[in-house]
Amino acid sequence: MRSRPRFENESPLRHSGFLDVVRWMAHREPGPWRKWTDVPPAPNPPLRLGAGEMRVTFVNHATTLVQMDGVNLLTDPIWSERCSPVSFAGPRRAVPPGLRLDQLPPIDVVVISHNHYDHLDLPTLREVAAAHRPRILVPRGNRSLLDRSRIRNVEELDWWQSVEIRGGVRIAAVPAQHFSGRGLFDRDRALWAGWVATGAAGSAYFAGDTGFGPHFREIRDRFGSPRLALLPIGAYRPEWFMSRVHMSPEEALRAHEILGAGTSVGIHFGTFRLADDGQDEPAARIEALTRESSPAAPRFWVLGFGEGRDVPRVVGAVAAAG
Repeated sequence: MRSRPRFENESPLRHSGFLDVVRWMAHREPGPWRKWTDVPPAPNPPLRLGAGEMRVTFVNHATTLVQMDGVNLLTDPIWSERCSPVSFAGPRRAVPPGLRLDQLPPIDVVVISHNHYDHLDLPTLREVAAAHRPRILVPRGNRSLLDRSRIRNVEELDWWQSVEIRGGVRIAAVPAQHFSGRGLFDRDRALWAGWVATGAAGSAYFAGDTGFGPHFREIRDRFGSPRLALLPIGAYRPEWFMSRVHMSPEEALRAHEILGAGTSVGIHFGTFRLADDGQDEPAARIEALTRESSPAAPRFWVLGFGEGRDVPRVVGAVAAAG
């Protein structure tokens, strides 16, 4: 039986080895996390938005609701208590999702960035699929995992491939700098990706899980300056170990500038303890950096769990190539 191919990043990436893990574990300086913070669910988001309108709601971790041009898009949904192959061990959430699953408006499409347990959560996907019957877009090599869980309407895309949703909204898979694997023997056997949704409202870019790299410039060159960019800011310490695949707040701000994003929103922080940065550290660092940039401070939001905001239009956006 022929094995599945291994996927690679655009820029060569050396994976951390056993000795790197040992070095990290021997010299850890973890920041503070609260065991549990009970936050009540936020108010329900609107059912739909009209043409030309865009709104983002930060649910938790990398889960966001993007509403634009009458289409409701959900990114990397996870409502489970743990991001783990088992329900009794592994990283446990420190805060509840900002919305209950039954508060979601009708979901038209779900995008998955890669197959790590904190981004591809099968229990949540089964619930969302049963309640909403959305189209589910995954990078190449990930459909078989969902097929085995009897999750339907799944479509695989390679980098730069796109599909039409409806009402003029298209969604494209774009490069990210990361890796994949859910077990000991499947490293990089499935692709990882970010996603760009384009329509009358402009474009919304979901970076997924990524390190800093040349793909941000490529995405801007192909799609123009996004009206909205969802950029990861957490799980970045120690930087010598994590920076290959996760961005620091400083790098997220650089990505924001390279993209020319009208508004960026920080994701991938404060929910699951995955690295050594403290629970509040990524958000506090972003806020400090943007204050230091005054008076020309970038519009980089750190939203509360469940908080939604209308996204301002991009003024003077760079037109998409082609």
